[in-house]
Amino acid sequence: MHPWIADRTTSFDSSGIRKVFDLAAKLKDPINLSIGQPDFDVPEVIQDATVDAIRSGKNAYSPTQGIAPLRERLLAEVRAKYPGQDRDVFISSGTSGGLVLSMLSMINPGDEVIFLDPYFVMYPALVRLCGGVPVKVNSYPDFRLDPAKIEAAITPKTKMILVNSPANPTGVTATEDDLRDVADLAAKHNVALLSDEIYSRFYYDGDFASPASHNPDTIVIDGFSKSHAMTGWRVGYVHGPPEIISTMLKIQQYSFVCSPQPAQWGALRAMEVSLDGHIDDYRRKRDFMVQQLSPHFELTSPGGAFYLFPKAPAGETGSAFVERAIQDGVLIIPGNIFSDQDSHFRISFAADDETLRRGAERLIKLAGDNSCSIC
Repeated sequence: MHPWIADRTTSFDSSGIRKVFDLAAKLKDPINLSIGQPDFDVPEVIQDATVDAIRSGKNAYSPTQGIAPLRERLLAEVRAKYPGQDRDVFISSGTSGGLVLSMLSMINPGDEVIFLDPYFVMYPALVRLCGGVPVKVNSYPDFRLDPAKIEAAITPKTKMILVNSPANPTGVTATEDDLRDVADLAAKHNVALLSDEIYSRFYYDGDFASPASHNPDTIVIDGFSKSHAMTGWRVGYVHGPPEIISTMLKIQQYSFVCSPQPAQWGALRAMEVSLDGHIDDYRRKRDFMVQQLSPHFELTSPGGAFYLFPKAPAGETGSAFVERAIQDGVLIIPGNIFSDQDSHFRISFAADDETLRRGAERLIKLAGDNSCSIC
């Protein structure tokens, strides 16, 4: 290792997802079921609002906490959703920026952070970057948020419980009862509760639930990247106890500075855009993929997001199956990128219908099943 490189960078590897994306660039016309972002474009009214902001000179730094109209709109929404709670909000540089600032604000070296396995790839890396200790709670085979397992993982060194519902990579949604119990656990043990809610609008069965409804000290991270296809725009937001938010802002001043101002004006317009049509479309895509694949793969039907996390065929690791799939022109993500286990793989159904049909057909054939109904 080069002598100038900091020791902290050796505690985690580069994202395996990026490696798959690099591979995708080398394939000719792959069936791409790997990308974790919507397949629709940013709605034109949002684009127009952003262009208007650029052309009217709103190109400088914004206040670190974000432009006032967006913050005020978000704060009104948060206060209506959580009446009586003392919560503040600021605009982060994407939800990833919110995660970074959360960890830097609350995690000391040696602190333990509990989250489910499988997990979003960034979680263990960020915990280690801060000198913390990732504590992964096995949620196989159904990927449920089990309060009993969470409680069993709590030690005197536990500083934070991190929940993600709907979850990446499984798409599984936690029940309100389980979220309530975990919220109560965090309060009982005086542990920070961080809720990653970036997929909150991609919720297909029932109503979205947040642990913040049951624990007013919950720190919530959300944003516009997934819901409005604004992944490259870097506009997220965080709300929670004012002292925590103030600390995160202090760090943002010396790191991200602010979210891009023109994109914030686009996000303000995005709050007026209905997503119902897109959500209905993704529910239909979910139903199609579950219907096609469930007879051939062991999988849990996702209640949200746009992912499936099937188990590889018997006798085969997830990474070995993914390698065969990629050789056959189907881009999927090996499950061991998101997990200590190498038994599953991730599919994104954020793709057009024909791509999903072709992808399902190829995967079923790779599973060795010749009874495919769409082949």
